[in-house]
Amino acid sequence: MERYSRHIILSEVGQVGQDKLNAAKVLVIGAGGLGCPVLQYLVAVGIGTVGIVDFDTVNISNLQRQVLYGNSTLGENKAIAAKSSLSDLNPTITINAYTDKLDTNNAIELFDKYDIIVDGTDNFATRYLINDAAILNNKPSVYGAIYKFEGQVSVFNYNNGPSYRCLFPTPPKEGSIANCSEVGVLGVLPGIIGTMMANEVIKMVLNFDGVLSGELLCYNSRNTEISKLTITKKQEEFNKIMANPDLLHLKVDQACHFTINEITSEKLSQLENVQLIDVREPHEQPKLDMNKSIRIPLSTFENNLNLIDNSKTIIIYCQSGIRSKKAVEILLNLGFTNCYSLKGGVMSLIEKQSI
Repeated sequence: MERYSRHIILSEVGQVGQDKLNAAKVLVIGAGGLGCPVLQYLVAVGIGTVGIVDFDTVNISNLQRQVLYGNSTLGENKAIAAKSSLSDLNPTITINAYTDKLDTNNAIELFDKYDIIVDGTDNFATRYLINDAAILNNKPSVYGAIYKFEGQVSVFNYNNGPSYRCLFPTPPKEGSIANCSEVGVLGVLPGIIGTMMANEVIKMVLNFDGVLSGELLCYNSRNTEISKLTITKKQEEFNKIMANPDLLHLKVDQACHFTINEITSEKLSQLENVQLIDVREPHEQPKLDMNKSIRIPLSTFENNLNLIDNSKTIIIYCQSGIRSKKAVEILLNLGFTNCYSLKGGVMSLIEKQSI
């Protein structure tokens, strides 16, 4: 009673509403920038069972926005580290940590154990997988996305409402849209968007009106503008999923991925006769003092192909390995063969101190 007293004295919630929250089961996919605030507030308000799915580990660049972690958790699995922090926040609920990557082999079975799915991921293939598995399990999913200073929130598959595929029917190619490790993100933005996502979960559990189903809320943190876009349900997108439950995810993978040769920082250090090409913009940090390296920003890459020495092994790198894949794809389409993207980009070099 004391822990949830501020809820219970709300006439719109009361003891009945708090009991609903305590009985709810919510699965959060991704314990990163969005997942951290979602998890904090769902655990604090007393969602009875919370699942956390994340195979990644905590690194120091996460601490600017992923507020469940600290220096003491560097290198730990995020799901395990998040559970430890959240158990201290509220030891009266059940928190399940799943350290395996969400994939087509475990999504359906895992989703079946929960009432609501929260998508806090940052890649398109997983977003489509979450959408499809939620539809096959008839579970609503809360969607959030962030980019630099802007964020989006919506709820899919709720009360016969539209799905993620109704908004984005066709997956983009991997690397065609940069993530926050490439372009940056304002530290407070995931907290704002993540809190909105947690609010949508609470609204569904308490049967409140105004759930963001059929609407995409767009927020700009630079000017505090908020707008809403209408999402129209496309029944054909649901029919595709229901008709081909075993094949659809493979189609997503094929649409999102293309084959690009990658090389690790360890293998790079063993190579000779190489040309290193930095495709970041001139202002991007950190600057590396690397022998035989030239900078050709991706925005001007195709106009400076004359600077590339095809007699050498071409290693292309960027901040985290996304834009470099796009540059390699350009070269492959032009007939270059001995070219590679540095896996993990500059961050892999810094973390492993290989150069």
